[in-house]
Amino acid sequence: MKPGQLAIETRSLAVSIDGRWVVRDLDISFVRGEFAAIVGPNGAGKTTLMRALAGLELAWGEIEVGGVALDRLDPRTRARAIAYLPQGHVFHWPMPVADIVALGRIPHAEGYGGLSDADRMAVADALADTDTIELAARPVTSLSGGERARVALARAFAVSAPVLLADEPTASLDPRFALRVVEALAHRADDGTAVVAVMQDLALAARFADRLLVMSAGEIVADGTPREVLTDDLLRTVFGVTSTTMKQNGTEMRLPWSAIKRGPKRDD
Repeated sequence: MKPGQLAIETRSLAVSIDGRWVVRDLDISFVRGEFAAIVGPNGAGKTTLMRALAGLELAWGEIEVGGVALDRLDPRTRARAIAYLPQGHVFHWPMPVADIVALGRIPHAEGYGGLSDADRMAVADALADTDTIELAARPVTSLSGGERARVALARAFAVSAPVLLADEPTASLDPRFALRVVEALAHRADDGTAVVAVMQDLALAARFADRLLVMSAGEIVADGTPREVLTDDLLRTVFGVTSTTMKQNGTEMRLPWSAIKRGPKRDD
């Protein structure tokens, strides 16, 4: 697939968990070279949607990757096509960081040989893009939570898949590294990857993403550029916050400002 080509698409996608529809009848598509951020309040269905796109959640409807039905792809082909970064970063073994990142190259391995030149280059690029080069020789279990988060992202980058799904990649990161991670995601998109990320920080999403999809109660209630989507009305009705307009270097963004206090419900 080339930049601009359709990378992943859903038709009538729905997910039910414990008898409740968590994702409802979604028709969405993402193209290569696009950085799309999925935002929404807690419980909106964002993580469930990401798991369904990765083939990790039983879903109704259709999902196609590069024009091929997801359920028709064998596990290795699927692993080459979609890199998935879940929430949480649990590492049980004290492996060196470089070896952890190299695990992202397993879908590309031929036989039982070592890393190829392409593998080593992908690992080096992933370490550089996530500011983890200095950590390469350290046991991953010796790292802080934020450092482990960046290592997990590096492993996803190393896959070099045409589709990258990242669920809250900036969770537990300090502001500097949160910025670096989102910049790295944007650069991946610039290089032709279809990047889809669940994000809680609307300021980062508005600044770096090409496109925002807003989820509420399992549905997409808005889809467009950050400037189109983040209106005062949407922030009030979906997120329960007032907003303010900020301008930086000629770019104007509407961002959350204060929580709307909701009084107790009364019977009419």
